[in-house]
Amino acid sequence: MSSPTDAAPNATSSSAVIATPSPVTMAIALALLLATQVLATDVYLPALPMLARDLSAAMPAAQATMSAFVLTFGLAQLLWGPVADRFGRRPVLCAGVALFALASLGAALASDVSAVIGWRAVQGIGVAASVVCARAMLRDVFEPQRGAHVMSHALGGLGLIAVAAPVAGGAIAAVAGWRSTMALLAGLGAGLLAFVVWIVPETARTRNPQATQLRALLGQLRRTMAHPAFRAWTALVCASYGGLMVFLTGSSFLLIEQLGLSMWECGLAVGSNSLVYVAGTFACRRLLARYGLVGTVQRGAMFSAAAGVVLAWAATQPTTSVWAVVLPQWIFALGHSVHQACGQAGAVGPFPRAAGVASALAGFLLALTATAVTLWLGVALSANRPQIYFATLATMAGLTALIAWTLVRRHGAQPT
Repeated sequence: MSSPTDAAPNATSSSAVIATPSPVTMAIALALLLATQVLATDVYLPALPMLARDLSAAMPAAQATMSAFVLTFGLAQLLWGPVADRFGRRPVLCAGVALFALASLGAALASDVSAVIGWRAVQGIGVAASVVCARAMLRDVFEPQRGAHVMSHALGGLGLIAVAAPVAGGAIAAVAGWRSTMALLAGLGAGLLAFVVWIVPETARTRNPQATQLRALLGQLRRTMAHPAFRAWTALVCASYGGLMVFLTGSSFLLIEQLGLSMWECGLAVGSNSLVYVAGTFACRRLLARYGLVGTVQRGAMFSAAAGVVLAWAATQPTTSVWAVVLPQWIFALGHSVHQACGQAGAVGPFPRAAGVASALAGFLLALTATAVTLWLGVALSANRPQIYFATLATMAGLTALIAWTLVRRHGAQPT
């Protein structure tokens, strides 16, 4: 049954042709659309130290190329979500993917780090459209538990892309420099735009003419934030993704600058995390069939907690190693794969007629968390103390487990 928090009193039926894609088609579309966020970070992640040297940028400025992307990615979702509820998913997808491709080309041609930061901010705006619409499409077509199952398939495919992205990025950067990673993103963006135009159907069955009006938007945002299930699932996703961002933004400097790995080897280390993540999505689907959304998350949190314990131990050691970086991250990735599939489906579940706004608000809060993490690491890692990296990641892992065992246990199964 729909919750009153999903009220959209002036929603109208769509005059466009609405398709109901199969679960396989949806999983492929979701994987490719969500992949824009992964590609925008993971492809050029191994080249980040090279970018800093080539442009004579200090570490905080180099990290700002990540935080600028994440910040606009979060803010723009608050724009794209209501627009997608008003006009449908396909127009927003086409605009966002085109913007991503153009911004990637601009970053490849940038002459200084300030220009890279600016183009990365534009990239974030484009990627926000893809991710908001992907999550909203999931709710357009499926109920929450079925949606989590389809999302786990999509995240499995996304994980395979994430395995290849840093490896390819490191190899390309080693041969042709960091600019080549941005050129690659521009080409991939153009290909994705063609996929959206020719393959991805419109899934929004209603339009809300008031979705972009300020009063109606603020009212829907307030109702969404007031829903206990939304708060619980969104807090879980934010904490878990915050932990992933610690790894993504801090590991390359730790592995390359302090432990002496090449960009290629760093790409393999980052890619191995994604491979474990894929394995976690298989486990997630089996757990969902047996325990449901909330029960699956309770079990996934055991991996989050175990990773937190190992990371807390690593933070107390005077020296570190590649295994100290990679092994606890593998454990964390197993839990993360569960929390992302269940959390993203659970957050939009109560809002079948306002999925765009719910997806946008969840994405904004997630990006706000990630921005805070990257800004903190940009300053903290300047001191060349790897213990700060381990302590930050341990904190996020422990917080993830705590949220799963308290807020999600209490509110995650509320009727939608």
